[in-house]
Amino acid sequence: MLQIDLWKRVLIWLVCVAGLLLALPNAFYTRVEQSNDAVVAIEMKGETPERLEAAAQWPEWMPAGLVNLGLDLRGGAHLLAEVQVEDVYAARMAAFWPEVRKALMKERAIVGGINQQRSPADQIRVKISKPEGMARALEVVRGLANPVTSLTGAGATDIEVSAEGDVLIVRLTEAERLASDDRTVRQSLEIVRRRIDEVGTREPTIQRQGADRILIQVPGIGSASELKEIIGTTAQLTFNPVVGRGSDPDARAGVGNKVLPSLDEAGTYYTVEAAPVVTGEDLVDAQPSFDQNGRPAVTFRFDTSGARRFGDYTAENIGSPFAIVLDNEVVSAPVIQAHIAGGSGIITGNFSIEESTNLAVLLRAGALPAGLEFLEERTIGPELGQDSIDAGKIATIVAFVAVLVFMTLSYGLFGIFANIALMLNVALIFGALSLIGGTLTLPGIAGIVLTVGMAVDANVLVFERIREELKAGRGPARAIDEGYSKALSAILDANVTTFITAVILFAMGSGPVRGFAITLGLGIMTSVFTAIFVTRLMIVMWFERRRPKTIEV
Repeated sequence: MLQIDLWKRVLIWLVCVAGLLLALPNAFYTRVEQSNDAVVAIEMKGETPERLEAAAQWPEWMPAGLVNLGLDLRGGAHLLAEVQVEDVYAARMAAFWPEVRKALMKERAIVGGINQQRSPADQIRVKISKPEGMARALEVVRGLANPVTSLTGAGATDIEVSAEGDVLIVRLTEAERLASDDRTVRQSLEIVRRRIDEVGTREPTIQRQGADRILIQVPGIGSASELKEIIGTTAQLTFNPVVGRGSDPDARAGVGNKVLPSLDEAGTYYTVEAAPVVTGEDLVDAQPSFDQNGRPAVTFRFDTSGARRFGDYTAENIGSPFAIVLDNEVVSAPVIQAHIAGGSGIITGNFSIEESTNLAVLLRAGALPAGLEFLEERTIGPELGQDSIDAGKIATIVAFVAVLVFMTLSYGLFGIFANIALMLNVALIFGALSLIGGTLTLPGIAGIVLTVGMAVDANVLVFERIREELKAGRGPARAIDEGYSKALSAILDANVTTFITAVILFAMGSGPVRGFAITLGLGIMTSVFTAIFVTRLMIVMWFERRRPKTIEV
């Protein structure tokens, strides 16, 4: 009959109280947001009277999670970037040259001396001194080819090798170019996503558009230029052998070398080998720290492969300088004093604490494989968002009041119980969004409005079933118990099918569609909880207190 165990009652009310507490900060949005920002600033940059005053606006012991507002509600930055996929071709050829050189050197008796020629960025041109050995040279270099790792390039290899007189030419195949383009855009997309997420911005929309473009929308960013600074920094870290040092930026570097400026020493330029010993791709971790003099620095650690190459190089080149290159600038060029085993090291320079922290973030996220050209950039102000919020508030209030009035007029006291559960339902939705760090967009508000309308469906099913049981002559307690028991399957069927739809929308959609799916899915779960457990508990507590002989629904 109408019995609910004490532990179940306590658990139900605890869930409701937790939801209300988690939702409460959203009622003081500006104050809590300023407090949260101040707390982050204190952790990053230290305490100041202004930051401490701002942090004190919200008690530390209270939940401080907020529902993030989407770009259409809060404003923010919008960028459309084109990935310069051609940049990868030159990097591939530069990395491939040491393999070609090593393979041909083994066949020197047949092909003679080898000399790299100046060539387009997407080619390697090698002149051999014994043209009669060209057939062997072609065979050796073709043996370095690898299969294309894509469905469209199945059966093809990544390089094609040809000859023009005594010059051997290596270039990428068309299948490899297409596969490389796709990999580059996917990698850029993931790196952009990691960079934006790790610096603490809120629920960005980052998606591919067309073959080589990326759409980036980030709520809460002050301007598009601020977003470009986060994304546009490449953080390309390499360790290159040093060929020479001088003060002439236009010095002739020679084939396979390049001239780079020093980051700390103005007017100093280093000539380094273009092919690096190890790169940032071999990093597994990078963290801000301090050097032995207490200056901000960045410690790094290589993976197993990178650590082995780095260790082998330092063991074979003791007494020679090598350059730590960051974004085509030499951070430092220390002389190798001993074998460096273990695959870890430190980057020092004239960094501030903030700069070393940001550099560590960028190194952990990885280097962009290719440059980004920003085709479109907009800073969206919050005015449009405020209009949307106001319209959403009006729609929600109208829907809410209409449902409350309808339920009260239709079901009397039981309708009031349902209305209380409906208010708790909305609070639970905002509490859940705050807990998971969800983003509320204009379609998300539509999802909440729809949830308000759907939330009473379960109660309507239960109350109508109770009416039928009362008409069949059941007593009040038996009618209530039967009403909940027999309506349960219909409630679950209706809500499970809608929840499946929300899951599909979330999995297949993006941006605003996902925002709608999240609020709809959470709304369904909270609606079922409040209808089956909260409303029933209130009715049971009322019944236990009043013990009515008859009831009207």
